[in-house]
Order: sequence, then C-alpha cells, then structure tokens
Amino acid sequence: MEFLIVIGVIVLLVVIVGIYLWSTYNSLVTLNVRVDEAWSDITVQLKRRADLLPNLIEAVKGYAAHEKGVFEAVTKARAETLNAQGPVDAAAAENHMQSALKSIFAVAEAYPQLQASQNFLQLQGELVDTEDKIQASRRFYNGGVRELNTKIKVFPNTLFVRNLGFTERDFFEVADAASIAEPPRVQF
Repeated sequence: MEFLIVIGVIVLLVVIVGIYLWSTYNSLVTLNVRVDEAWSDITVQLKRRADLLPNLIEAVKGYAAHEKGVFEAVTKARAETLNAQGPVDAAAAENHMQSALKSIFAVAEAYPQLQASQNFLQLQGELVDTEDKIQASRRFYNGGVRELNTKIKVFPNTLFVRNLGFTERDFFEVADAASIAEPPRVQF
C-alpha cells in the first residue's frame, strides 16, 4: 500500500511539473510572438516616416536649395533607419533622425512661403501623425519586452527557459529620451 502511495505522489509531482513546464513554455511563446509583432509595428512606422522624408526634402529644397548639409543629414538618417537591424541599431538611428528632423524644420522656419505651402503643411501633418504612431508602437513593444524579460528572469524559469531557446530582448530606447518624448511640432 505504501508503495502505491509513493508511486501516486511521484506521478502527481510529474504531472504538476509537466503542467508548469507546458504552461510556462506556451506563455513564453505567446510573449515572444507579441514582442515580434510589436517590433513589426515599429518598423512599419519607421519605414512610413522614411518614405515621407524624400517628399519633405523636395518641398524644402524648392525654397532652400543651398541648405545641402541639412538634406544630406536627413538622407543619411533615413538610410540608417531603413538599414537598422534591431532595436539597438534603430535606437541609434532614431537619435540621428530626430536631430535631422529638427534641422530641416529649423531651415523651414526661415522661409515663410514654405511654411504656407499646402504640400509642406500636409507632409508635416503626416510626419507628426507618424511620430505619434511610432511613440505608441514603442510603448507597446517595450511593454512586451519587459513582460517577456521578466518571465525569463524569474525563478524557477531562469533555470530552464534559456535551454528552450528563449533569450531576453532589447528595449527600443533612445539615448536622448527627451527628444522623442513628443513628436516634432513646429509652430509657424
């Protein structure tokens, strides 16, 4: 009789551990997919902004053709954004992009006719909308990464989840958080 009780306890422990492992694995897969989806949203918005920039540059170029350095900086920042291979690269590119956008809007402030241009105003509006979407996507992504990284680091998950192929993900953070706290808004 004691032998059956010991076997029953062992079977019960194996079932409990199995359910725990199954549940943990499935939740990690779910979190991993959610983080991938959130990163996809960010890359879509970064690409959308990058696609708007050539039109913005052309609109400003028509009025300030001699500001070649500003246009080159925006073009370089755009290329960095499009070539970013993950959150760390994208964050570095984001710092350059914010600086380049400030420069191009500073140039635009010197040209009243440009400021009144319907095309420029529309591009500015689309850019602000895109910046808002990037902000929202970044918050969603970082929330997912925080949840996934926490699940990986807590005990007893830390003992086995790395062996299942789960690793911590990078946050999408920029060095100058104040520069992206609000989307670029230029008042004319």
